[in-house]
Amino acid sequence: MKVQRPNIRHQIAEDFEVLEEIAGFLDGHTALGRRHRFLSTLQEFRLTIQQELNYEREAHNLIALGKNLKDFKLIQVPQPVPDYYSRSVLTMEEVQGRKITALGPMTMLDLKGAPLAEELFRAYLQQVLVDGLFHADPHPGNIFITDDGRIALIDLGMVGHTGPSMQENLLKIMLAISEGNGEAAAEIAIRMSERLERFTAPEFRRRITQMVSLRRDQGLEQLNVGRSLLEVSSVAHENGLIVPSELVLIGKTMLQLDEIGRVLDPTFDPNASIRRNVAALMTQRMRKDLTQGSIYSSLLEIKEFATGLPSRLNRIMDTVTNSELEVKVTATDAKMVMYGMQKIANRITMGIVLAGMIIGASLMMRVPTPFQLFGYPRLAILFFIAAATGGFWLVISIFVSDYKGRKKYTH
Repeated sequence: MKVQRPNIRHQIAEDFEVLEEIAGFLDGHTALGRRHRFLSTLQEFRLTIQQELNYEREAHNLIALGKNLKDFKLIQVPQPVPDYYSRSVLTMEEVQGRKITALGPMTMLDLKGAPLAEELFRAYLQQVLVDGLFHADPHPGNIFITDDGRIALIDLGMVGHTGPSMQENLLKIMLAISEGNGEAAAEIAIRMSERLERFTAPEFRRRITQMVSLRRDQGLEQLNVGRSLLEVSSVAHENGLIVPSELVLIGKTMLQLDEIGRVLDPTFDPNASIRRNVAALMTQRMRKDLTQGSIYSSLLEIKEFATGLPSRLNRIMDTVTNSELEVKVTATDAKMVMYGMQKIANRITMGIVLAGMIIGASLMMRVPTPFQLFGYPRLAILFFIAAATGGFWLVISIFVSDYKGRKKYTH
């Protein structure tokens, strides 16, 4: 049974008011606060605590998780006792067993740890990547080994939720990390995150690739997926990338899960488990997506597309035939493009003027005149000197301008 302490909600609300004032001050007055956005993190944490204080919600989580994991014979989710739970009291089925941290060495020898570790990890992969509802606090105190040799998941006050698009991105990034592919992990993290103005993509890719490569060099069996996900989140924050909160929560969950898996079986390799189960996970995801409603929705979209296709093609053909087709190009920085075009035009114009001066001076060399300089017509020599000076200045300006441009865009 779980019984809530009196006035605990009021006490927690007062504590969060104080913490929000501190977080707001740090966000507004410190670079560390602007980088990590403490107020946003605190608000998410407050929502999580409020959900944990609602035992009715926890009871519904137990029921939902029990249904989702009913096919896992080595996993038990104790169900709430009907009519004996409320917002402040929760009564669950009794679990005959001990915490995983209370098992002695002799008990661990008799326990079949390898099948339990594999089943537990596979169950969590299904929760995160297929069901969208997962037990987010699998620390050793919440994992029981029952007397009949099964695993019981206790305390579902903290749960996580993942939507379909988030599940696909998580599957991709977990596969990339488990295979030691840092570049792919970095690209997926960028696509699923919010970019700030100070975000530096090359630096982020370099650090993630370096981090995953370092883990890979130590051996894939030593690559902790949960720790790697948390490091990805940390590097992202440092480089101006705000990753989804689900990624951080899943990183923490996988970190705890990796540790439990190695307690059950010291040779357990979570990365190999991900690769073994990815085919089954993809099949489950496809079956889940192919519901009656989704099929009907797709059929309606296909029907709408097929019905409207002839009229759309007719309009396109009429536009082309009547010479009314227009192509609009939106430049990322129109001022910069115009400046570059003007710069090119000015250089070409100056080159033509200098060439004209040289040709004119050459023609004037043949015209006899009493005004001479160095034995040649003075006006022709002056034109030659002016053209040489202008050509020298044009070459120098081109080299200086190109050097500054390369320096700007490479740094």
